[in-house]
Amino acid sequence: MKAIILLATLKNKGRSNTETLVEFLGEYLSKQSIEYEVIKLASHTILPGTFIHLDTEDDWPEIYNKILEAEIILFATPIWWNNHSSELQKCIERLDEVYDIILSGEDSPLDGKIGGVIVTGDSDGVEHITGNIANFFCSIGVTLPPYSSLGVIWEGHAKNSKKTKAQLLKYYKDNYAEDAKAMAQSLKKAI
Repeated sequence: MKAIILLATLKNKGRSNTETLVEFLGEYLSKQSIEYEVIKLASHTILPGTFIHLDTEDDWPEIYNKILEAEIILFATPIWWNNHSSELQKCIERLDEVYDIILSGEDSPLDGKIGGVIVTGDSDGVEHITGNIANFFCSIGVTLPPYSSLGVIWEGHAKNSKKTKAQLLKYYKDNYAEDAKAMAQSLKKAI
């Protein structure tokens, strides 16, 4: 069983709250025998557009092929001004061609795949982002089972917070271990 995690942090280098939460959840995915690959989007060239293949070469077609090979698709994003990151928005826009396929009367190439959402922030926005992503997933044929989101709002995620990775992981373990366990179990059960 394979999951692909599109990590939409804006940080190409250095520690990211969202990346740390993905690592935390990864332990629970592994306990459910779910292999996973994290693709840090900021480390790839993903051009704006609404098609999988553009006239100009970029990294999106390769990432899309990994999505096709996985059973589970997880979007992991920080909150920026009550929305998901611009890195994730580029992926959503590039997946628009899947919706075009559905509108043409064909089955979605993503039918049967299971989706989930991982969100970090220091203020409101988790429900809004989770709802938008759930709507998008449903529109392109991806199923979201119960307990398929992990959202952590905490002042320790603030832009200028100096929390260490160890402090973040301790906070997640102390407050979100049951949520992460339930998410991993639900994703496995849904396959």
